[in-house]
Amino acid sequence: METGGAERMAVNYANALSEKITFSGLVVTREEGGLKKFINQDVDYFFISKKSNIDLKCLWNFRNYCFKNEVTHIHAHSSSFFWATLIKLFIPKIKIIWHDHYGNSEFLNKRPKAILKFASYFFLLIIVVNEKLFSWCKNELFCKEVIYLNNFPDINEKENAITHLKGNEGKRILYLANLRPQKNHELLIEIAELLKKTKPDWSFHLVGVDFNDAYSSKIKKEIIRLNLDKNIYVYGAQNDISNIIKQSAFGILTSLSEGLPVSLLEFGLMGKTVIATNVGDIGRVIINKKTGVLINDFNKDAICSAIEKMIADNVYRESLENNIKNHIIQHFSSEAVIAQYLTKINK
Repeated sequence: METGGAERMAVNYANALSEKITFSGLVVTREEGGLKKFINQDVDYFFISKKSNIDLKCLWNFRNYCFKNEVTHIHAHSSSFFWATLIKLFIPKIKIIWHDHYGNSEFLNKRPKAILKFASYFFLLIIVVNEKLFSWCKNELFCKEVIYLNNFPDINEKENAITHLKGNEGKRILYLANLRPQKNHELLIEIAELLKKTKPDWSFHLVGVDFNDAYSSKIKKEIIRLNLDKNIYVYGAQNDISNIIKQSAFGILTSLSEGLPVSLLEFGLMGKTVIATNVGDIGRVIINKKTGVLINDFNKDAICSAIEKMIADNVYRESLENNIKNHIIQHFSSEAVIAQYLTKINK
């Protein structure tokens, strides 16, 4: 239940389905986290607290939970397909719906697949969020029932405002992503170094899970080495996302690889535009110069120029903000996605 895209979508699906079906439960296997407080009261919450990949006691407790609540379908997000498959061996009539959130969709040729391929024989349905994952699942896995459903945001604007972003008000650029290599924070640092020369009073704010690993250490050292500690701020995981987005002027995303980032949808629903690299299915949300700015080839000069235009032209920025909000409401709402999902399941 840490703040990641797959985890947020697990909560979003559980919440949305609780309004449409008799029973919606959310089972957390390994760790609780900040997203727990966003689970609706109508969702039945169960924390297993497993200690290893095969914790027999916890597996038995999960089996009993499914029997007790007459569970018919298990939504398995990302690596949780493994435990869902084990449960199906105990309860053969249970149906598994696997959500593929694989973020490195630009590098699918390197994806481990042996265990997943075996488990996919037991899947009823696979839900993906971009075309590359759709093709990969169709070609590589045994389950041939693969559908493409949009991610959808679920913003709570009444949440407690806890986080206060540093820097100058109205001059903050937000990067909402976990500190992982695929998010390409190195490019963001290069952009910050360029922007400092022309707009030294503007700052970048990195919000997302900090794993305190080698990559995190490298990013923080580079910020200090380039004397950017007053231009780039690192916050770690925070849960008052709507409050944080409100404090930003606009968003940025410099990823090397993506599926369909939930953070983009959250920005759009909050009426904030984003400058993003053209990877994964980002282009379905960021329509260049209509709902935001889309950058090819990871060009730092092009991104910096896009930022400077966004800063200088308020009318242009407001137009992008209005467009992206309307686009999200029309195409990425929970109502639209859940309706498609239920139609498919009922068939």
